[in-house]
Amino acid sequence: MRYLSNRIPLFVIVFLFLGIGSCTELQQVVNQLPQAGTLGNAEIAQGLREALNKGIDQQVSKLAQENGFFNNELVRILLPEELQKVDKTLRDIGLSGLADQGLQILNRAAEDAVGTATPIFVDAVKNITFDDARNILLGADNAATSYLQGSTEQSLYNAFTPVIEESFTKVGADKIWNSLISEYNKLPFTKKVNPNLTDYVTQEALNGVFTMIQIEEKNIRTKVSSRTSTLLKQVFALQD
Repeated sequence: MRYLSNRIPLFVIVFLFLGIGSCTELQQVVNQLPQAGTLGNAEIAQGLREALNKGIDQQVSKLAQENGFFNNELVRILLPEELQKVDKTLRDIGLSGLADQGLQILNRAAEDAVGTATPIFVDAVKNITFDDARNILLGADNAATSYLQGSTEQSLYNAFTPVIEESFTKVGADKIWNSLISEYNKLPFTKKVNPNLTDYVTQEALNGVFTMIQIEEKNIRTKVSSRTSTLLKQVFALQD
């Protein structure tokens, strides 16, 4: 069946045109038909800003809460691959508590750092141009997240790193990690390790932030129920 604007069957339109006698009545019907492309660049840009702000508010703020990383399997920070043998070995010899404590410290540092992200995101969202907005709207399911990542990643890295370093110091991470690695290095036939985890945790924290924003973006793009304002509904209806 052929449709006009993907909503009204063509035969209904033909019937209306044949059955309406006056131009006034005809114009009233036309005015009630769905109008495509009525949103301007300003409205589209504002809709994209609202969507990104919603992702930041709904998802990123959760990561900044206690156990926001550690209790979220999608973004929980584990040991880097080259050190996962340390974790496994410690658990095998009955030191699971020490291993868990080490992981919690990594995730707590990330949670502390994410609290610095919102002002950086807010500035980036404000700077979305009209051209950016249309390209994002008609792009992939993660187009808005990719734009935000490209606009903020370096600034976020610079903001996260000192917070993570301070968090490690505040909770005595250096002592815990020294203890953890020392126990591992005492084992026979193991390759000695001496990790610097600040950069690793910073990168993992960034990955977690953008993972959660992408989830919210995809929800808004694919689920009408996630479009919680009239503007979001109007803007993202254009990409449906």
